[in-house]
Amino acid sequence: MQDIFRHIDDHNDDAIQSLIDLCRLPTVSAQKRAIAETAEHVAALLRALGFETQVLPKPVLSEAEGREGAQTGGRPSGHPVVYAEARGASPRTLLFYDHYDVQPAEPLDLWSSPPFEPALRDGKLYGRGVSDNKGNIAARLAAIRAWREVRGELPCAIKFCIEGDEEIGSPQMEEFVAEHRELLAADACIWEGGGVTWEGLPQVVLGVKGLLYVQLEVGTVNRDAHSSYGTVLPNAAWRLAWALSTIKGPDERILIDGFFDAVRPPTPEERAAIEAMPREDAETLASFGIKEALLGVRGVDYIARHLFEPTATIDGLSSGYEGEGPKTVLPARAMAKMDFRLVPDQDPHDVLAKLRAHLDRHGFADVRVTDLGGEHPARTPVTDPFVRVMRDAIREAYGAEAVIVPAMAGTGPLYPFIQTLGLPTADCGIGYPDAHIHAPDENIRIEDFRRGTKAIAALLGRFGAS
Repeated sequence: MQDIFRHIDDHNDDAIQSLIDLCRLPTVSAQKRAIAETAEHVAALLRALGFETQVLPKPVLSEAEGREGAQTGGRPSGHPVVYAEARGASPRTLLFYDHYDVQPAEPLDLWSSPPFEPALRDGKLYGRGVSDNKGNIAARLAAIRAWREVRGELPCAIKFCIEGDEEIGSPQMEEFVAEHRELLAADACIWEGGGVTWEGLPQVVLGVKGLLYVQLEVGTVNRDAHSSYGTVLPNAAWRLAWALSTIKGPDERILIDGFFDAVRPPTPEERAAIEAMPREDAETLASFGIKEALLGVRGVDYIARHLFEPTATIDGLSSGYEGEGPKTVLPARAMAKMDFRLVPDQDPHDVLAKLRAHLDRHGFADVRVTDLGGEHPARTPVTDPFVRVMRDAIREAYGAEAVIVPAMAGTGPLYPFIQTLGLPTADCGIGYPDAHIHAPDENIRIEDFRRGTKAIAALLGRFGAS
């Protein structure tokens, strides 16, 4: 592998420039910006490396196909998927899942440099998407280029599935995978993220949490009223606050009946994996400016709670007057956005129905619930043989043992790749804990990019030979 690694070292600046060019495209899926342009740009990069490419639409989900228990909120049909494939020396096929869309860059005034004009400073590259997820796309392509130019062929067959709306919940991804299951057939899958710990140790992550995202709305009177009418008119803000207070208690316990019924406890192997993980809760809490985690959890208990337990989070609240200075008003409308992060074997459809039943049972049948999307949780077993191949590749590229993480605390459309395609799935990548993904000044360290590229190159070689 040393000849491949030398090529990566010698051409790392070229790979970074390619990433800069990709990140100049403001591919914000939530705002429908630069979608078609970016899809074609990514397809062109793959064609230049000898891949056959297609830009495929996602299926359209009709209103009748929405989930029961809520309004569907007019969920979009989804942006196009860039599909690519190339043959290799081995018939074994490795599928890469990535996404070319990024989060909105706002608030713009908190960036040290313009978000879509990537800037190099002090060994880091700053810009929206440099880590999540365009940086990983660029690193994978750099690894493939090294194999092509040094050895003349790829060590295994490779496929790419690069979607354009992961950052808005991957609408219709389950339907897309089911429709194209033969096209996406492979032996294993590399997921879109990954990186190193606070100490710089490489990680292999094997799963994701699921998600249910909802909007709760209350309407009381037909218009905002003078606040003196608080004696006789119902206040939508109070009504919503009381409804929200029934969902989760001050002890952090989620109070929806049956919410935990389907939760699958971690396996002994998953528990052993988190016990072997480095204790980095202090560094994480310090980065957020606090000294103690919720419930005072520390060490292994902190990791277990973070990775293995579901959540109920209020993401936003809006009601009445929110401008500067006073305005004595009784709000007629109130709205909250919430997400529930789910763990195996919770089902977003089931949790949605239980949320609706919970509100009705507590006297809040008037609270409207709009379903804004959901994804199932999924994990690859720690004992899967693919994990061993990943460990060996990481050791070769980093000179260090991989930290095995049974699941991340976040969400992605992993479920259909494991459930429908039957693929062991894991990630390794170019990120690090202070990358500011989804926040101003998103960044990567150039050295992490270089090493992450080498890890993918080593994985290709070992996977083809396995």
